[in-house]
Amino acid sequence: MERSNVDLRDVLAFVRVVETGAFARAAERMGIAKSILSRRVARLEEQLGARLLTRSAQGTQPTEVGQAYFERASNILAELEAAQEVVAEAVTQVAGPVRLSAPISFGALHLAPALADFAAAHPKVELDISFEDKTVDLIAGGFDLAVRIGTLQDSALIARRIAPVRKVPVASPAYLASRGRPRHPRDLAVHDILVYGPEQWRFRVDGRWEHVRGKPRMRADNGDMLSAAAAAGLGICILPSFIAAPAIESGALEVLLADYPLEESGLYVVMPPGRATTARVRALVDFLVGRFGPEPAWDPCWMTPERR
Repeated sequence: MERSNVDLRDVLAFVRVVETGAFARAAERMGIAKSILSRRVARLEEQLGARLLTRSAQGTQPTEVGQAYFERASNILAELEAAQEVVAEAVTQVAGPVRLSAPISFGALHLAPALADFAAAHPKVELDISFEDKTVDLIAGGFDLAVRIGTLQDSALIARRIAPVRKVPVASPAYLASRGRPRHPRDLAVHDILVYGPEQWRFRVDGRWEHVRGKPRMRADNGDMLSAAAAAGLGICILPSFIAAPAIESGALEVLLADYPLEESGLYVVMPPGRATTARVRALVDFLVGRFGPEPAWDPCWMTPERR
């Protein structure tokens, strides 16, 4: 029989006998019958192929090899107990490192002040934050969670939707004066567009989704870059409302096609399954849900209910 099949309960029974010096006291300490404890020790000796204990008038004593086994086994059991305590502490206490990934624009504009407040409320949490617009591999990168915007793909990650994210088509007054204002999504076919991701946009037209394309003038993986390009008159782009809001409020950009809703995306937190159980990650997720959902404060006031 392979030694790897040794049952930890048998090892624990042996250790308790050595610690107490008697089968009866060890059985009482473990809360089991003496006969069961005796069988466990006998099974361990059989699997190891060595006699670990001797009985005498002075009580039960370990053999020479039993003493060596006891010293190592008791240390291992102590380490296991300590490991269990670490897990219990991680599950119940809001403390320790949290590594987070988030998109640049949302991270800088809205997430940064929220994380500062969370850190102030939880001084034992160590935040390690990475802002980038590329979708990172959470497991390979050692991330505990990521904030993501859009439509999630199927994966083994645990996801929690925090809030809706609304998008708006925008262009500068100068571009519209030069090229004309589109009145219908199909009009975009003759316009220059600035794209983040797919070149095909979906609008709700007469109760159904309609796909439209324009002529790509610029592609970028950052919303702030596209907002600046649109404000400079390079074309029409679709932006999340939280990015477009400052330029719209200043008059640098104008909202287009308000009668034709765009497909709504969402603000999500995603986590590897093993990370979602720790108290510090749960606390941060709950904090973000409370801060940004379900109707986020950063959804601009100029977005009227009809346009939503």
